[in-house]
Amino acid sequence: MNSKFSKNPQFVHLHLHSSYSLLEGAIPPDKLVTLCKKYKMPAVAVTDTGNMFGALEISELLSKSGIQPIIGCQLALKYTLEEDNLESAPIVLLAKNEIGYKNLMKLSTTNFLDHVHTEPHISLLNLRSYNAGLICLSGGAEGPLGRRILKGEHSKAEELADDLLKIFGDRFYIEIQRHPNSSDRLTSQELITEPAFIEIAYKKQIPLVATNDIYFPEPEMFEAHDALLCISSGSYVDQKSPRRRLTKEHYFKSSKEMVELFSDLPEATSNTIEIAQRCSVKAELCDPILPKYATNEVEELKKQATEGLRKRLEKIPHATTVEKYFERLNFELAVIEDMGFPGYFLIVADFIKWAKSRAIPVGPGRGSGAGSLVAFALTITDLDPIKYSLLFERFLNPERISMPDFDIDFCMDRREEVIGYVQEKYGKDRVAQIITFGALLSKAAIRDIGRVLQIPYGQVDRLSKMVPVDGVKPVSIAQALKIEPKLLEEKRSSEAVDRMLDFAQKVEGLLRNAATHAAGVVIADRSLDQLVPLYRDPRSEMPATQFNMKWVEQAGLVKFDFL
Repeated sequence: MNSKFSKNPQFVHLHLHSSYSLLEGAIPPDKLVTLCKKYKMPAVAVTDTGNMFGALEISELLSKSGIQPIIGCQLALKYTLEEDNLESAPIVLLAKNEIGYKNLMKLSTTNFLDHVHTEPHISLLNLRSYNAGLICLSGGAEGPLGRRILKGEHSKAEELADDLLKIFGDRFYIEIQRHPNSSDRLTSQELITEPAFIEIAYKKQIPLVATNDIYFPEPEMFEAHDALLCISSGSYVDQKSPRRRLTKEHYFKSSKEMVELFSDLPEATSNTIEIAQRCSVKAELCDPILPKYATNEVEELKKQATEGLRKRLEKIPHATTVEKYFERLNFELAVIEDMGFPGYFLIVADFIKWAKSRAIPVGPGRGSGAGSLVAFALTITDLDPIKYSLLFERFLNPERISMPDFDIDFCMDRREEVIGYVQEKYGKDRVAQIITFGALLSKAAIRDIGRVLQIPYGQVDRLSKMVPVDGVKPVSIAQALKIEPKLLEEKRSSEAVDRMLDFAQKVEGLLRNAATHAAGVVIADRSLDQLVPLYRDPRSEMPATQFNMKWVEQAGLVKFDFL
């Protein structure tokens, strides 16, 4: 563990929901770094609900700040054997090593892709297949052991503990949580389950581990976070019917607070340090990976480009000297070879030629890619860069290493056919769309918070329209209060509006939903879940990467735009 932090750490958080736990977690990645530094935490685990959306991004941010990232995930485990009786509850899985990280990606992918018509979950069978390199925490009172204890099924809870012990061995820990000073259902669950957890742990010699199920950064965020949960569930803050509620204790506590909270069970807090020391893997950045198009891609590209240019020149009556075209072609080919991108050009040319052979309309090319004569020769573009004095260096420049990126327009009605061809050629498990995330920007935050606080729609609509727009995005609420006196006056004159804007500011910027990128598709040389975890948008049959465009490229995948 990093020496810049406490030399004798007493506690590490192992159960935390970042803002990638959509409309549930309220800790953005940069805020997590700030919290770890503030409390001198040498390590921290991120265990988002059902996903690994932020695994690479957060791993990079933490490690660059001298904090050990522990890559994890909270997954719903289906713990009943009967297929027609779906009963699932959350467990926490943490990656010990690279094998564990790959298995965690596999399980997170399974969680989404294998359950199209049911709630995402994994099974005991999945755990038996992909448990290597993973540490399992039992999930606390809400976990599968807790659920059975709360039903009075103590013998079944012991049986499930035996199953998990057989799967994980000394990598299985019984997780206990304490969220005191509240009379709600969750705390009463903890009071009921904790004695049974301790009994099972001592009886079966399973180590205990203490966690705080973290959803927000500090206690002051509790009410705004409660409103966030209401946005997620479509409920109201003040409704009397049952809805999901947490306690004020679900925040990022200091080591001192956690050690004091579990002072009667010191082994439960010291085991957090043991687990952190057992985990030694981070999500690594990777150079671009592409499927092999030909045995010798350099020669294949030269061949196709040379033949293609000759055909193009036959139809250019007023072309400059042929030598000028081939001089430019050879220059571009040398740059493409030096930068290692022949395969990219061949793959793009292949699916464009296929589309044109099926009479699928393809755009002539736009953006900096139109400056490439190689692209023109391969029929990727239909613009002669020499005729129009377009520069290749705007597209590829050895002094500014970046992946080439062709913006390719296909007929809207037949675009899916081209993607289908790519899936058939390279393998359906090697092709996916790219995930995108929608955020609660200022106007949306005001509208959503206004709804869950049951402020009249007309009033909320009027207030949200007071937020100015800068370009295509609204300014922040803080900026709006500085530049729009009417909004500030509304805030000062109404307690309800003041509360609404306070909550809206606290949730502003948090991620709201996941969707798929309008055009981006990745193609790999192996099953994608070996490189990134996958997600399925309920509105799409095609899987998507769990990392967004920026981070999927950092993970080694190359983006192709099918516009």
